[in-house]
Amino acid sequence: MQQESAEVIGLKVLAWLASEEEIFPVFLGSSGISAGELMARAGEVEILTAVLDFVTMDDAWVNACAAATGLDPHEPMRARQALPGGAQINWT
Repeated sequence: MQQESAEVIGLKVLAWLASEEEIFPVFLGSSGISAGELMARAGEVEILTAVLDFVTMDDAWVNACAAATGLDPHEPMRARQALPGGAQINWT
């Protein structure tokens, strides 16, 4: 996946996350970013990386996001892997 495609997926995931009344405040609290700053910086790779890292922590969130956005459930993780710092580590 190219970085540009990964960023588009990250924006879709961010839009979904922002619409989720229960988990959006959790993201804001855990990331330390305010809603206003998030809106201002939404297109930055660092923000999209944080969003994808957060959402992919929970399979239920990934599945809910995929159902709401039409994404394949594997796309958020693939997008994360295509962004800086997202390479899978092989420990063998």
